[in-house]
Amino acid sequence: MEKENFEHMDKKLKNTSLSQNPARRSTPPSRIKITNALKLLLKHKDFNSITTAEISRVAGVNESLIYRHFGDKRGLLHAVLSEYLNDFYSNLKLDLKGIKGAINKIRKFVWASIHYYDEDRVFSRILLLEVRNFPGYFESETYQIVKHYSGFLMKIIKEGIKSGAIREDIPPSSIRQLILGSIEHYCLPAIIFEQKIDNDVLADNLCEILFVGIVKK
Repeated sequence: MEKENFEHMDKKLKNTSLSQNPARRSTPPSRIKITNALKLLLKHKDFNSITTAEISRVAGVNESLIYRHFGDKRGLLHAVLSEYLNDFYSNLKLDLKGIKGAINKIRKFVWASIHYYDEDRVFSRILLLEVRNFPGYFESETYQIVKHYSGFLMKIIKEGIKSGAIREDIPPSSIRQLILGSIEHYCLPAIIFEQKIDNDVLADNLCEILFVGIVKK
């Protein structure tokens, strides 16, 4: 697909300016163009079918700059994912500010996570489908951001155990894995088949199972 067609489909992404994103003001403009180009291409194609020549054409830069800035195409993918994860984690911490009680925080954590997966399908496809089957992912800097995200949830769980709101006879790590795994499993079919996610219903259902269980009283 030609560069002009991509620009027509997503002008907002292509027109992102340095002034709109202060954290990127010191980033070379060519690097920003390249990451924006890959984000745009991933809206319409899977990662393996995208070539560096295509990325450079959409970005309007020399192909060699991809290798200079990112090492290779997968390095570029991780750079894009890092941007998404940093935004996700920052927004999540902001969303939970002022919320009292571990159970309320977990509810908000679940809802916000589902919402972000649904809101930006490029992010969710990269994280859930593209990077985890690559051996280097779990040694990458990107994975360290994911660990901060899961560590944030662990802190909430331990807060709940300390306050008596959450059972202390279940390992916190098991509770964390149950929550994170459930969120991803709930969202994955919709992401694969490009279906809409009902954030409120999914979050309520998951929290009902987590907090009440499945045994009929």
